[in-house]
Amino acid sequence: MSAVLAASTPDSASALENVSATSGEAIGKKHKQAAIASASARQALAKLVDGYFDFCFKASPDRATSLGIHDYDALMPDYAAEAVAKQVAGLKDYLSRFQSVELAALDARQQIDCDLIVSQIKAQLLELENIQNWRRNPDYYSSYANQAVYCLLSREFASIDDRLKVIIARQKQIPALLAQGKKNVVNPPRIYTEIAIEQMPGILDFFQTSVPQKAAAATDKVLLAEFTKTNEQVVAALKDYEKYLKEQLLAQSTASFALGRDSYARKLLYEEMVDTPLPELLAAGEAELKRLQAQFKSTAALISADKSATDVFTTISSEHPAPDRLISSTAAVLGDLRAMCVDKQIVSIPFSDELQVTEMPAFMRALAFAAMDTPGPFEAKARESYYYVTLPEKDWKLERVEEHMRSFCKYDLLNTSVHEAFPGHFVQGLWLRNAPSKTAKIVGCNSNAEGWAHYCEEMMVEEGLNNHDPKLKLVQIHDALLRVCRYIVGIKMHTA
Repeated sequence: MSAVLAASTPDSASALENVSATSGEAIGKKHKQAAIASASARQALAKLVDGYFDFCFKASPDRATSLGIHDYDALMPDYAAEAVAKQVAGLKDYLSRFQSVELAALDARQQIDCDLIVSQIKAQLLELENIQNWRRNPDYYSSYANQAVYCLLSREFASIDDRLKVIIARQKQIPALLAQGKKNVVNPPRIYTEIAIEQMPGILDFFQTSVPQKAAAATDKVLLAEFTKTNEQVVAALKDYEKYLKEQLLAQSTASFALGRDSYARKLLYEEMVDTPLPELLAAGEAELKRLQAQFKSTAALISADKSATDVFTTISSEHPAPDRLISSTAAVLGDLRAMCVDKQIVSIPFSDELQVTEMPAFMRALAFAAMDTPGPFEAKARESYYYVTLPEKDWKLERVEEHMRSFCKYDLLNTSVHEAFPGHFVQGLWLRNAPSKTAKIVGCNSNAEGWAHYCEEMMVEEGLNNHDPKLKLVQIHDALLRVCRYIVGIKMHTA
């Protein structure tokens, strides 16, 4: 009370004002200094981030092209042992620099970005130093050669003449890349070599057929002649590589593909930020398998109480389009799916992009039956998106054609299109352009991308897709069962 009374006298009031002014100036000065320090820290981080991604894109230039960053379009990676050692040293330097960042001076978004990059660097180091697919997987080289040119050709981000210039630049480096593959890969797992061999016809077809067809539109005939020469050299190098795989490497392919418990756990930690112990992950998968199996049986009983669940599903999966109508049948479901997403306010579509349903490229058919290819978040001009579906091969027997087409029954066409298009990968790819930072646009993980698409499948059924038809629900559960089996098998085969 006395302090309050004293403050009311003229002299005391003046003194209090002076003290308050001095304190205010000190606080303001501190705030200003903190703001300057924070701005400086943000600028330093932005510069470090830019330098890091420049380093990464020079090592994997196709990644930059796919993201819509075209400063690296003429480059190819170098997998000579000394180049890999240099890359490892560079990554370790960046790891140290990011780990030294003073996080307290940054906002929450920037702190997250730092965590993402640190984790990504650790994942790259694990790959290059421990797992070493560049020493274990011959497909690493032939598929990279294919992807490096495909990502330049698939979207019209520049004229065909301008793109042909960088295609030629990359093609000139492909024979050396394949030669590095021969030198680096010693005693790989047999399954890796078998997959590489299985992929080769599609890769060769791409360079022998697809690339020349696209290049033919070029107006610069001198450039076109140079392309023809380099493309022939690429085809010859690929045929030589294929012969090497079949006649030499396959017989030498005796190593185990299993990663082992340590590498598997570290891969999960660095790539997905999952630190749950492997036994707990496996137990969760096995519990989910039992849950889905029970759901599969109870849902099948709603459709037909006097048939086994397997028989019910077999009947449903037989309702599929003819192979020559697969693309049109897939395209036909997209409009209703998009409308449902918008009308029921499930998700908004940030803008309209061109989505084309088309045949899976030959070089992708060995490992996929459906896929989505969206333009990168930095792509300023080319907006084409491709929903790929795999058609039966012409030399397949009728039994294999029927087995393949059962994966595209009328209900699976819906479920797969939810996964790939609306509101799955396609919509997520559109929204990625609005991610809050450069790092967030570039660094992601499979559990986010595939997790979103898998979640969408079940969510759309719950929201009433196809009028709550239990046949669609059964197909959705069947696809979920496939994923949980992969999950369990993956953990067991790599760690046990």
